[in-house]
Amino acid sequence: MNKPTKDVLVAIMNNQKDFAIAQNELWYRIPKDKAPLNIRENKAKLISFYHTKTFKNENSTIRCFGEIKNISLVRRRELFPKEIENTKTENEYYKIEFFPLRELVIPIISLRPRWQLFIQTTEENFFSAKEINFLFSRSQLEDKFWTTLLRFNIYAEREYFISVSNKNFFLDFALFCKNKNIDIEVDGDLYHMDNDAVRNDKNRNNLLESKGWSVLRFTSKEIEYNLNDSINIIRETVNKCGGIQDMQNPNQFSYLNKNDGQTRMFE
Repeated sequence: MNKPTKDVLVAIMNNQKDFAIAQNELWYRIPKDKAPLNIRENKAKLISFYHTKTFKNENSTIRCFGEIKNISLVRRRELFPKEIENTKTENEYYKIEFFPLRELVIPIISLRPRWQLFIQTTEENFFSAKEINFLFSRSQLEDKFWTTLLRFNIYAEREYFISVSNKNFFLDFALFCKNKNIDIEVDGDLYHMDNDAVRNDKNRNNLLESKGWSVLRFTSKEIEYNLNDSINIIRETVNKCGGIQDMQNPNQFSYLNKNDGQTRMFE
């Protein structure tokens, strides 16, 4: 079965000037060396924007989208011909041109503000998502794990970006707890048997743990054949870390009941 094409790009929009260009001139730029795969391979059909705190009431939301009509590689001087020459003048950018932006019927929100540079997703996910975590889809295994977490009232942030000691990481699943946050990683068995991968994972774990994170790793076999055991380990870890944060009420945390997945709240 072929994987659905990730033909939607959600790009960060962190200043009013760039959004005015998107609204009025109908284009958006991405530095060549930072462009996501669906732009480099010319597979994106739609572009949308994740608004940061610069937009105040629209902070942490995705509200509009446009149909892409052309993607080209240009130099900055072509994008901004009136700009005074500087060190960036000859830099290359992907110029993404699109038809007039349209408003989503219901904005896609992020309950927890995040620095999300790009999200590549499918049209199906984009038009059905009401919350940003439902845009992500890396593998059937991770999607299955995500669905199971939700069923047991364990709400995680997917593909959550953090920077530790000048190193950038995307956490597969981030749980925010009262006393200590939890990073849950889903490891492909073949890749993580490689010596270099094991070494990198260990270094990564050490860095995260030095900044107060607890790291849990589960293999594909554990998720496929021992999913209940994996969920129980997560529950126990959440409870040891003081309970999981309620997304709607950040001052409230929940212990996870081992018997039925229900929660009890405390201040």
